[in-house]
Amino acid sequence: MATSTLHGADTDLSPGSPNAERQTELEHRRTSRTRRRVRRALSRHHLRTATVVALLAGTSVLYLWDLADSGYANTFYSAAVQAGSQSWKAFLFGSLDAGNAITVDKPPGSLWLMALSVRIFGLSSWSILAPQALLGVATVGVLYASVRRTSGHVAGLVAGALLALTPAAALMFRYNNPDALLVFLLTAAGYVTLRATEKASARWLAAAGALVGFAFLTKMLQAFLVLPAFALVYLIAAPTTVRRRVLHLLLAFATMIVSLGWWVALVELVPASLRPYVGGSQTNSELELVFGYNGLARIFGNGGGAGPGGGPGAGGASFGSYTGITRLFEGASGGMISWLIPGALVLAAVALALLGRGPRTNPVRAAVLLWTGWLVVTALVFSFMAGIYHDYYTVALAPAIAGLVAVAGHVAWQRRSLLLARIGFAIAALATGAWGYVLIDQAPQPYNTVKWLIAAASLAGALGFLVAHRLPTAVAATAVTVALVGAGTGPAVYALDTVTTPHQGPIVTAGPVTGGGPSGQGGPVGQGRFGRVPGGVPGAGQGGAPGQQGGPTGQTQQGGPTGQGGPSGMDQGTVSSDLTTLLNENASAFTWVAATNGSQAAARFQLATQLPVMAIGGFNGGDPSPTLTQFQADVAQGRIHYYIAAGDGPGGGPGPGGSDRTGSAIASWVAQNFTSKTVGGVTVYDLTAGH
Repeated sequence: MATSTLHGADTDLSPGSPNAERQTELEHRRTSRTRRRVRRALSRHHLRTATVVALLAGTSVLYLWDLADSGYANTFYSAAVQAGSQSWKAFLFGSLDAGNAITVDKPPGSLWLMALSVRIFGLSSWSILAPQALLGVATVGVLYASVRRTSGHVAGLVAGALLALTPAAALMFRYNNPDALLVFLLTAAGYVTLRATEKASARWLAAAGALVGFAFLTKMLQAFLVLPAFALVYLIAAPTTVRRRVLHLLLAFATMIVSLGWWVALVELVPASLRPYVGGSQTNSELELVFGYNGLARIFGNGGGAGPGGGPGAGGASFGSYTGITRLFEGASGGMISWLIPGALVLAAVALALLGRGPRTNPVRAAVLLWTGWLVVTALVFSFMAGIYHDYYTVALAPAIAGLVAVAGHVAWQRRSLLLARIGFAIAALATGAWGYVLIDQAPQPYNTVKWLIAAASLAGALGFLVAHRLPTAVAATAVTVALVGAGTGPAVYALDTVTTPHQGPIVTAGPVTGGGPSGQGGPVGQGRFGRVPGGVPGAGQGGAPGQQGGPTGQTQQGGPTGQGGPSGMDQGTVSSDLTTLLNENASAFTWVAATNGSQAAARFQLATQLPVMAIGGFNGGDPSPTLTQFQADVAQGRIHYYIAAGDGPGGGPGPGGSDRTGSAIASWVAQNFTSKTVGGVTVYDLTAGH
């Protein structure tokens, strides 16, 4: 029977029938539309992937550019890295030397990656600093991922770029201080906290606790400054009952304690005779560092022993300068971090107002609260801490500022039809531009010539966004882009100056302005701030002659052109080839080829020889290790070959504010019982000679 008889002519789908042809054409059109949609999706995906790759590649170039120009950077940590690459015991405890006399004054978390790199690639500036730079690239990537989850791809790119161009980040992700790993771990913990909050995941929140715990193993209590924001966000926004939210937070806290406690317990439980002395402490206790020198003493400025920066209360006077709400906006700190803070805070307030009384679990509001809480708590602590404060600490604010600008700015963009959003964005753009103008105007030529670009771009962006609701989307987006140019030009100029300028020493700053403000320290380049090495030559420090690096109290470290060179182009201070040869003689027969006062001197000698050098008194000579009795026993057992007189060589002698009682007693005993000789301008005593 014909198909038309059974189903009717209009349903005839037999081959060659008109209906079959129409059906085939419809299917072809649907297939074509599907293919076009897939191609467009793939094109968008490829474009997004390409832009993320470009962001990370650009960050890599920025952070790896001329990385070796800074040599060993902070020799204090470089010596510990070198020691950890030779001795697993030194690796575990963070010893300054492979003989395991004394540790650095921080936990060893930040040293581990660098020490592994040196084990694999050998000792060089690149093997020490490249892991730090790669941590910076990873931090930018993690911040991008964090912002993208709530605010989209473009906002993620903006956040990543703003972080990469932050001057403090451009400095510390190219340096070997612990801050690079600290910031990476805290940024990763922020990402994990936001993921945990989305679905009330106890496992994700526990992972955040573990990351913060490991961050503690880099800089101790500074890692905890993000905890109020993380806990508040989860407690408010996680989609589960209050009881479960509290239990999840307690689990995360327990995970954090375990992840940091194992190492602290190890140090405390291992007998002192089987491990190095805890540098920075007066009682050979890691807990003293946790609650004293690296803890409450940093905030309140009392107690904490005589670690770097001096004894009780000395930190605030020697390194902390003034305290107050303006600390982060003046001097070196202002140019290193404060560019976007005014705009970020304005955008945060506007975003929270625009989000209003929405659902408690709104992930965008959770992100705004997380970045705002991180920024506000950390900034207030840094502003008012009365203990030791260094400008480079401000790098811990960089992810929060960049994330907040991107997320809160995206909220204003999405709601640009509302007057509040337009006015808020305009105020943020103008405030950022005005503050950027003030900061860049403090810099010398040619840096301050971009102040007019900053002013014009900020004003144009603000005016454009005020009428954004009447503009086509592409034109309105251009206004936002122009405002971002105004906001980012100043930090970008400072970041480029930072990556093209070598830095050395324990105190470093970013950008062409290295001091100023109420503290009265420093000013534009050339006015003698310790640690900056314009043109590859250490500048004149306060209290030091040209060619010397001077500490804040006038302590000098010898350097200059004659101190350059050595293996892999490292800066060896004034460690002469004659002294290096002497220290290498029969080195394998001794635990330490030499001993000298203070870690800065010991580190330079150790890096020059790649052999263990005992740092008497730790960082600044103020730690009671070794005692005279212990030193005499080591000499009697033939464990130390030479003693280098305090004050000789690079960084010799007790540091600012430190006590040299132990060092003075040892120096007197050596001078009374051994004969000195001068090698390469350095006074040396052979402790194996008869006396």
